Amino acid sequence: MLVIASRGSQLALWQARWVSAQLAERGYPSRIEIIKTTGDKITDVPLAKVGAKGLFTKEIEEALLDGRADLAVHSLKDLPTELPEGLVLAAVPEREDPRDAVVGKRLADLPAGAKVGTSSLRRAAQLRKLRPDLVIESIRGNLDTRLRKLDEGQYDAILLAAAGLKRLGWGDRIAEILSAESMCSAVGQGALAIETKAAGAGFDAVQSLDHADTHAAVVAERGVLGALGGGCQVPIGAYATVSGGRLQLLGVVASPDGDEVIRGVSEGPIGEALKLGAALGNDLLERGARRILEAVYSA
Repeated sequence: MLVIASRGSQLALWQARWVSAQLAERGYPSRIEIIKTTGDKITDVPLAKVGAKGLFTKEIEEALLDGRADLAVHSLKDLPTELPEGLVLAAVPEREDPRDAVVGKRLADLPAGAKVGTSSLRRAAQLRKLRPDLVIESIRGNLDTRLRKLDEGQYDAILLAAAGLKRLGWGDRIAEILSAESMCSAVGQGALAIETKAAGAGFDAVQSLDHADTHAAVVAERGVLGALGGGCQVPIGAYATVSGGRLQLLGVVASPDGDEVIRGVSEGPIGEALKLGAALGNDLLERGARRILEAVYSA
């Protein structure tokens, strides 16, 4: 029986159970092993201030490497661009909605001074560009915790990934889904990452779960992030779509105050996904992203 390593949050377990069910349909029985990560233990500090890469993956990857698990299911946006030696991104299933959602009220309906909660520096920076008159405050916790805080009136609205809300059956809570042009998504948002050793039972079992277009899209997005040298808690967004064997890619780097937003676009064949992403990342660096990121890292 295959062992699937997962975080213990409601969304993480939904994702792991979905993968387990897909594997069962293909004749691979499995069980889920819950592993607590560093990011799960730090709940009172904004993620952008914690700063370490692999906050939600390190302990899970250790379980893969020492043989306690055969595969791991992550939210792909949590997975660092550089994996430990011996581990690979073995499969990326078809993506859920990659965009960001507003819960509470539509942005246009929020009055000046309204309080909006987000744990993401990327979302906060782009929101400050869109609505500099709003008060943006950090919000931590699992999805249900954040929704409860909104319902208690601690915030007028909160920003969340549309994918998580839809997967957990809370799609009806969405007041507005923001376009990628106005709020560029996090790298890999809405996609699942199935990580395994480079060879073995786990790797072989998950190959049929891979969705080629989604995999190419997230490889391009991760190429942007890799070139920029950023982790998942920096004001970087990348969003790729695939049509007719070609990939369209948008990349964004924003200053935390929202005053400066550098955008770039690229297009090319899906077989060059990583190359396209890296080239776009380097282009953003040359056009001012390097200065923004250096200021973020030194803050």
